[in-house]
Amino acid sequence: MAGEVHYEVADHIGTITLDNPKARNAFDYEMTQALRRLWGEIQRDENVRCVIVTGAGEKAFCTGWDISSTAAGDSQKFAKVARKDAPYSQITAIQNECWTPVITAVNGQCVGGGLHFVADSDLVIASEGATFFDTHVQNGLAATLEPAGLARRIPLDAVFRLTYLGSAERMSAAEAHRIGLVGEVVANDQLLARARELATIICGYSPTALARSKKAIWESLDHGLEPGLDAAYRQLELHADHPDQVEGPTAFFEKRAANWAPFPGDED
Repeated sequence: MAGEVHYEVADHIGTITLDNPKARNAFDYEMTQALRRLWGEIQRDENVRCVIVTGAGEKAFCTGWDISSTAAGDSQKFAKVARKDAPYSQITAIQNECWTPVITAVNGQCVGGGLHFVADSDLVIASEGATFFDTHVQNGLAATLEPAGLARRIPLDAVFRLTYLGSAERMSAAEAHRIGLVGEVVANDQLLARARELATIICGYSPTALARSKKAIWESLDHGLEPGLDAAYRQLELHADHPDQVEGPTAFFEKRAANWAPFPGDED
């Protein structure tokens, strides 16, 4: 039985749940393609202003690629393809150029390919029982894309510890918070409630300002300082004529809720 990706929307918040209980919420080929389609839908959906990504159950958030599906022949679907065509390069919002804000709620083990979701997330919160580790190298596989993404978020020593030590030294939620891998640690039974609390705050703000801010921040990381500032400034130029530029200050002075316009998606 293949894993599933569940998706629901309520109060402008989309919730993606990875559900593959036989493999601790590891993703198989079908799940990667479901995620790719979902991020495209979310980018086009004016009703969705923030997305939460989490795993089903309490034991695991995501443990990477489902090796049982590889044994069943899925490996032929991504062997020797370009990086962006590989299924594990199609699972996060950033990989799919979706600029809707994303909160990742890590509710247990986050292993190997599951680290993609953390590396590419805007906000990350974790339950007290969450753990983080990477088993690629200990299983004879090269750890490449996940640590490259993590190196933009946490110190290199921490990246190498995850890469080299595998399951022998599992990073706790407390340690992940200390080094900045996650922004907040909460009680296990409060994880989704806190994620929704944060998402509700985000949903109150201009969708266009949020999307352009997200794009400016992430794209700046692809450059040195000056080119990065130029890339960020482009989003400021795009936003200059958007009606939310006037609506936000007007609503503030009139002491009312702002009537935000939808994100036009007019990316350059």
